[in-house]
Amino acid sequence: MAWPVARATLAAALASLLCPGTANAGPVTQVDPAALTLAGRMDFEPMPLAPEPGFAHDAPLIAPGLALGERFVGQTLSGAPHDRLTGTPEAPLALADPLPGQGQSTAYHAGFGSNALFPLGPAGFPATEARGEGAVALLFEADIDALALSLHADYADPLGSRPPPGTATLTFYDRAGRIIDSHDIRLGHGPLPLAFRSTGPGIAGVTLTNDDPGGIAIDDIRYPLAGFGS
Repeated sequence: MAWPVARATLAAALASLLCPGTANAGPVTQVDPAALTLAGRMDFEPMPLAPEPGFAHDAPLIAPGLALGERFVGQTLSGAPHDRLTGTPEAPLALADPLPGQGQSTAYHAGFGSNALFPLGPAGFPATEARGEGAVALLFEADIDALALSLHADYADPLGSRPPPGTATLTFYDRAGRIIDSHDIRLGHGPLPLAFRSTGPGIAGVTLTNDDPGGIAIDDIRYPLAGFGS
């Protein structure tokens, strides 16, 4: 079953890459999260509070103006231990049903001090090695021009015995499933607030994958909400 939203027609643009502290010539640029006042929010606090592994979700999570799943219709999953997305999303952009036990989970996250989202990788729920290794797809009801969220990679490692943090990749799509822009973000230990603004086509959807050895958690997704300004 697909999870569609309202149809729109937007121009596509070439993808480019961004790491923190570098300039990006593409239409989606990284900005200061504190500079964005955004009315829409998905923070996972309505979910039951439980320690990891928490609760698995094999259907999209819904907030006003936003549906969150694993991938878009037309995309396929590959790779291990981390999800990799291949294929081109179909038009109009729609969420695909997640594979059983490989969608998302929510649980209390000590680093955030609140509930957070853990994308589930190929090992499946409730395996520790699946937690944070999965793909995430965000589908917006109306095209947006800004997005903020927080990522948490592995905890700080004073003894230096764990591998260094990896990279998260955010890809931005228009309503027809065409790539607007793409950003590679170098992760660090602990929470990482991020924000982006589009100066070109409106953003209909975003995918997020990572190769962090410990996986990632996601919290405090913020976005414009129709009728409330941005």
